[in-house]
Amino acid sequence: AVVGAGLSLALVVTGLPLSLWAHERAVDVGLSTQSLGPWLSDVGLSAAIGTVVGALGGAVGIALLRRFPRRWWIPAAGVVTGFAVLMIYVSPILIDPLFNDFEPLPRGELRSEVLSLADRSGVDVGEVYRVDASRRTTAINAYVGGIGHTKRVVLYDNLIDDYPPEQVRSVVAHELGHVRNSDLPRGLLWIAIVAPAGMLLVQRLAELMAARHGLGAGGGVEHRPGPAALPAVALALSLVSFGMTCAGNALSRPVEARADSFALEITRDPEAFIELERSLAIRNIGDPDPPALYQTLFGTHPTTTERIGFGEAFRR
Repeated sequence: AVVGAGLSLALVVTGLPLSLWAHERAVDVGLSTQSLGPWLSDVGLSAAIGTVVGALGGAVGIALLRRFPRRWWIPAAGVVTGFAVLMIYVSPILIDPLFNDFEPLPRGELRSEVLSLADRSGVDVGEVYRVDASRRTTAINAYVGGIGHTKRVVLYDNLIDDYPPEQVRSVVAHELGHVRNSDLPRGLLWIAIVAPAGMLLVQRLAELMAARHGLGAGGGVEHRPGPAALPAVALALSLVSFGMTCAGNALSRPVEARADSFALEITRDPEAFIELERSLAIRNIGDPDPPALYQTLFGTHPTTTERIGFGEAFRR
């Protein structure tokens, strides 16, 4: 547990200079509304949560290494999947409220329109929340979170306050598309499918790195695995996670395109959709047409240019 917590804390500390530079740049361009004090408070809170998770992960990892020295990747895959499900479920009610205030969208025209869109879409939207995102950023966003009883659609307050109703409707319709298509549960299913292969690869990489030093990450290492094996496992997990993230991004882009298509179909307002995408690129300081390699590896959504093209095609 101590080693896991230490690794998590070390990652935060070593990444702090770059994070601070990124924050200062965001302030300079008007994307961040946070002063240094509140930002450092957020970093500290995130580090505390990460340290607890790292400690638990380290303890579980050592237990699996010792109990299943040659096959620990099998139960580890189950742990990864279970942790993903747990975090999706509890984050909206336990973690997110530590950073922001959430309130149900009050009665009024917008709430009525959201519920009307959901009804026309045949979607059980759960609850719709307004979050005080403007305390940290001028960027706008909305997202679907939670599963089961914690399922919800969350709208940034600066989206609600600063954008015309027809564009807010377009955003809401996009998020309803994710709910309609069960994209969160499908994402969890994808994790469950790839976790076994991913954890097997983690074990093999960790063995290669640890065997030279006799640290014991399973396989051919003869002595009982101990906490010293965790750095090799953590490094292997980071490398595999990067690859899995890139693969997940490739799957995410058509999912987001499908939600865009749903939004256009349900609102029948391509003009609002197109203007929204233009405004998003400007306000969120996004590259409307990023380099192909960057988009391939890191793009979670179609490019702004592509999304405007969706709207133009629908309008024709």
